[in-house]
Amino acid sequence: MTVHLLAGLPGAGKTTFALELEAQGVTRLSVDERVFARHGIIGVDYRPVEHFALAEPIVAEIRDEVASLVRAGRSAVLDHALDLRAERDSWKDLVVANGAEWRLWYFRADRDLLLRRLAVRGAAGQGEVTPAMLDWMIARWEEPSGEDEVVRPQSLPGAARRATHL
Repeated sequence: MTVHLLAGLPGAGKTTFALELEAQGVTRLSVDERVFARHGIIGVDYRPVEHFALAEPIVAEIRDEVASLVRAGRSAVLDHALDLRAERDSWKDLVVANGAEWRLWYFRADRDLLLRRLAVRGAAGQGEVTPAMLDWMIARWEEPSGEDEVVRPQSLPGAARRATHL
């Protein structure tokens, strides 16, 4: 069994990929969807500065679920930004400690593409990530490098369907 860890900024393609894995029978766990279900839309129902505090107990809950899933012999995909290396390392340790393998997928996308995708989300009522918020996230971001990551280039839409090493 494998736990797919997705690292990338908002709009980079993580959820699209996670949904493709879910369609193949992998259990998808989304931090943002649970935050939305419990607290509403970032920038609308709560201030962006509150996001990490609201997400923290949900991340802990999902960590427990990942451990239970892999102990039960099931694969999972974590649909979450994993923006800091220490966070990614912690998830890898959890997966290995519970008897599974991990695969780190890095969704690389430039700022202009992210802004275009985020504008579409905002127009669809899925929350607004402003350019200033994105710039803050980019400044905080620790790009995966030397972590056995699989890089997902931004120019390959639907590449998950063509990947042979899932």
